Amino acid sequence: MNEWIDNLFRYPELQSMGHCQDAGNRDLGLGWLYYSQIRLLKPKTVVCIGSWRGFVPLILAKGLLDNANGGKLHFIDPSLADDFWVDRAKTLKWFENFGLNNVEHYLATTQDFIEMPAYKRIKKVKLLFIDGYHSAKQAKIDYEAFEKVLTPDSSVFFHDSIRKFASGIYGEDKVYNHSVYSYIRKLKKRHDLQCMDFDFGSGVTLVRKVPTP
Repeated sequence: MNEWIDNLFRYPELQSMGHCQDAGNRDLGLGWLYYSQIRLLKPKTVVCIGSWRGFVPLILAKGLLDNANGGKLHFIDPSLADDFWVDRAKTLKWFENFGLNNVEHYLATTQDFIEMPAYKRIKKVKLLFIDGYHSAKQAKIDYEAFEKVLTPDSSVFFHDSIRKFASGIYGEDKVYNHSVYSYIRKLKKRHDLQCMDFDFGSGVTLVRKVPTP
């Protein structure tokens, strides 16, 4: 694992984006939380929505690989911030650089993806990671798109979910305020869900269904 982490942190862009990474100490920060959920849940199907340069999907796919049970990551990102994910061959090569061939990327928004045949084939999602456009409205769309196929023991992560702040990731003329926290407040009012905030870095919230007695 140490060699894999060293390879990961060769790239400065994988040391940021609010996950509390510390390359000098081979510390994945919140990435350990994401990785541990994959190892605990042993999922066959994982969905990740959005990622700047792939830190989260890389961590999730590494956990799936280490589980050695044939698990697959469905990564949805329309590459609206820049063209990093646009070229399919380059995207596959990016993941292969880290020994991962268990990732299927869809160059689409969630709204586009739910119209694709691939969406209808996804069943029993044990882990969903939501990190796309950080508005309350879009977080709701992302969650509800997969809520019906979540398993009783599934874990759902919402990143950048703790507080409001301005982001210029889509350009200086397209600055917007993150409002995922507003949707999280609504989820916390549901009696069928458990919600736990991790106020580290940009913040992440873990949402799980209340276990049946």
